[in-house]
Amino acid sequence: MRRQWIRAMLAGLLGGGMAAQFLALRTPRAPRLPPQQTVHTTNPRLGIHTRLTGIGDEQVIERSLAQVREMGAPWIIDLFPWAYAQPRSRYGFDWNGADLVVQHAVRQGLQVVARLDIVPPWARPPGSSDRYLDDQHYVDYAAYVVAFLERYRSWGVRHVIIWNEPNLAFEWGRRPPDPRAYAELLATVYPRVKAAVPDAIVIAGALSPGPDLGDRAEVRMGDLRYMDEYFAAGGGAHCDMWGVHAYGAQVPFDDPPDAAVVNFRRTEVMRERLVTLGAGAQRLIITEGGWNDHPRWSAAVTPAQRLRWTIGAYRLAQQWPWLEAACLWQFATPWRARTYQDNWNFVEYDGTPRAIYWAVRAAFVPGVAE
Repeated sequence: MRRQWIRAMLAGLLGGGMAAQFLALRTPRAPRLPPQQTVHTTNPRLGIHTRLTGIGDEQVIERSLAQVREMGAPWIIDLFPWAYAQPRSRYGFDWNGADLVVQHAVRQGLQVVARLDIVPPWARPPGSSDRYLDDQHYVDYAAYVVAFLERYRSWGVRHVIIWNEPNLAFEWGRRPPDPRAYAELLATVYPRVKAAVPDAIVIAGALSPGPDLGDRAEVRMGDLRYMDEYFAAGGGAHCDMWGVHAYGAQVPFDDPPDAAVVNFRRTEVMRERLVTLGAGAQRLIITEGGWNDHPRWSAAVTPAQRLRWTIGAYRLAQQWPWLEAACLWQFATPWRARTYQDNWNFVEYDGTPRAIYWAVRAAFVPGVAE
């Protein structure tokens, strides 16, 4: 009897310890939030793509978002991976990382646009890409989107981006791009989101810009063709806004729009296509874009060109009444890549602002001389 009692007690302690460990990952700690701030800007459409989720260093997150505010940008986009929120199963959520970013962003007066993707291992075949999502798990993904919005709607978060560049084989789980499957994904997500959070803004698109790449578009299906097939499959009824990646390549911000050219004003080409498809009421949002000024990358521009063209692009975007925001790539990364990737940044990995940061701040913050 004594041995049985001891075994039962040990089993209880072990079970309690395991449960505590399991739940501890899902119990958010309270962020140390600063006083409420306000963004002072002459450009309410100015935005930037941040890379803060997963850092876990609250001081870095607070500093970075304060710098975004001080630059005069009211909008940020950040990735909130599904794999971070539900790493083990469909049961329960770990909101620690997301809480830090969302709550600090709101305290800085910023509007958060949430990109939601990256598939956890339990929701995809063994050895597959973390961008691989099959239709058997569309409902699980939709449940994550709904839970995210239900948690953060009270903090002002309404905009969610459903996947990233699904017209790329890499982003579609190393499979041929499939606009019909993407439309089916949106058809699963959209009604569930609207039932739970009716004023949510569901963003589709955010396509890699340009024509087909590779035989039979096995690398990239052209953005315009993908859009046509997505709408033909009924996808237009299951999104509120269209995302655009507006990279400037090596030409100025005002290079004329042309369906055969990748430039910043390709955004206008995408707008025209939406009108043609009968979706002219949908607004657009630039979720990535800009120029790179690495001295040894063949696709880069000079630092002076990047500076002038970035400010020009933000000013041009301010004139487009059908645009929600222009969120260029990217504010900063928490590491130094030592490649051309570092030269997308507005701020160095250690928080030191680059010249482009100061130029944008001077151009759009009232009272700061350009």
